[in-house]
Amino acid sequence: MSTYYDQVQEAVRAIAATDRPTVGVVLGSGLSAFVEQIDEPRVIPYRDIPNFPVSKVQVEGHKGDLVLGKIGDARIVVMSGRVHYYEGHAMSAVTFPIRMLAGLGIKTLLVTNAAGAVNPDFAPGDFMVINDQLNLVADNPLRGMNEDRFGVRFPDFTEAYSKDARAKLREACESAGATVREGVYAFLPGPCYETPAEVRMLRTLGADAVGMSTVPEVIVARHMGLTVAGLSIITNSAAGISKTTLSHDEVKEVAGRVQKPLRMALARAVQSLAR
Repeated sequence: MSTYYDQVQEAVRAIAATDRPTVGVVLGSGLSAFVEQIDEPRVIPYRDIPNFPVSKVQVEGHKGDLVLGKIGDARIVVMSGRVHYYEGHAMSAVTFPIRMLAGLGIKTLLVTNAAGAVNPDFAPGDFMVINDQLNLVADNPLRGMNEDRFGVRFPDFTEAYSKDARAKLREACESAGATVREGVYAFLPGPCYETPAEVRMLRTLGADAVGMSTVPEVIVARHMGLTVAGLSIITNSAAGISKTTLSHDEVKEVAGRVQKPLRMALARAVQSLAR
């Protein structure tokens, strides 16, 4: 019987990247337009990759392709869409793609997401460079037997998001004309949006934005020794702050509105992070 490690290696071999990418990018809800500017793209549907998790439900705004190619001189691999914990996947499945990206040779991971603002000073359309995170799900992708070939049993998370990578990402976002914030991202399981009471709790805990992804991916990336940068696109104000009913349509609308500066920011960021 093949082990989880063997399954990851099988996926890596199936992709057989001749030019090893140095930066991996995970695109969040409604943010997949970035792949349109990748040079020499090689598109691989997730369903064609052995052992790769595929969404059990189709969520509008989430693609399902792995794209290898170049941005300037930077060789990158991009996940256009991701699977989510709220779909019922195990943490090992949610984080399988990150294990595979590391196996392909990336040294830096740039994760993006659409998030709700917990900080009342943040507004829809703002870009938030993530400086820390809160795992508020009673689960962890490192729980269970440790695979030493992936990483150490007790990884340090003093700097989950690299200070240097954050600076490069912030500079890229500012040069694209975005309103840039910096803050803490909280991970809750979803799929329902948070209640006003939960949002008040998150503010007390120090969160600036909340979402349903990213944190498990970052935990695994750091376990494997990758440098991590994270970017949240603030697509709505959370319950109790927003004066309107929350909906996925709002997320898609705001994500669509920021496509131009986002594409510019990500293109500049990956080139800077690759150096």
